[in-house]
Amino acid sequence: MMQSHHIPVMVNESMDLLIKKKGGIYFDGTLGFGGHSSEILNRLNSKGILVSTDVDSSAFEYCRKRFENDKRVRLYNFNFSMIDAIAKLESLMFFDGVIADLGVSSYQLDNASSGFTYSSDAPLDLRMDKNLKTTAMDIVNKLNEKELATIIFEFGEEKKSRKIAHHIVNSRRKKIIKTSYDLKKLIEEVTQQKYLIKTLSRVFQALRIYINGELENLRQFLNNSMKVLKSGSRIVVISYHSLEDRIVKEFFKYEELDCICPKDAPVCICDKQSTLKILTRKPVIPSIDEVKSNKRARSAKLRAAEVL
Repeated sequence: MMQSHHIPVMVNESMDLLIKKKGGIYFDGTLGFGGHSSEILNRLNSKGILVSTDVDSSAFEYCRKRFENDKRVRLYNFNFSMIDAIAKLESLMFFDGVIADLGVSSYQLDNASSGFTYSSDAPLDLRMDKNLKTTAMDIVNKLNEKELATIIFEFGEEKKSRKIAHHIVNSRRKKIIKTSYDLKKLIEEVTQQKYLIKTLSRVFQALRIYINGELENLRQFLNNSMKVLKSGSRIVVISYHSLEDRIVKEFFKYEELDCICPKDAPVCICDKQSTLKILTRKPVIPSIDEVKSNKRARSAKLRAAEVL
């Protein structure tokens, strides 16, 4: 059931960019329900190794059983930002390639008990790692109006963030906001119908990103990946909104630069060296056919680079 809910995005495009050695060592930082990991294994020979990780316990347990008979697989229930620590645990110096698909799985979105959707009523949670102490319910009921507005604006890019935060704070004085429907109803009360779906998505996205520290984890993953990638290794990232894509784009661009001195400097004194070659000058996007068969792929952008 879990696998039927999960459709990996741009599988062929990502694998064509990622896999260079059939006997190589690869890292999937967002295991999910094994879509990309499974395809990596299909392209590796018996000498290949795949190390995969995910903080979602349900996904981890599912894949532990799914891949239990494949000796090439090493699974961890860690955040992907810990890629360098995982490499040490595996006694690995380098990976031949790493991939991260940053999207929330269809199973998480469709399963009300996972607490990721506003389409069904469920406890207001939004934690990918259930070991985290703070939930979305804590955030909307405890933070002050300015803090809430900042989260909704910065992580959801929602222009009506102040209005929404103000209404949340006023409403919670009368009744605690406990469920996804409680929050959904409050947003409906201050949002025009034609903007409702996008606004709901932005607010829930903002809370999820903040609670899970997604942007900081992405930055750490990118930086720590460079510690365990050797010359010729590939890094592939699939993102689903502009905040993530901007981080990946700027990281790749900076790492490709061989000088960061001011343009009017007569001599380079920065000692900056280029470490990456960008393979995707423009992000790769899903085909029309893929979007038709999987609507949640429509916002995906894939970027890839190779270590020099």
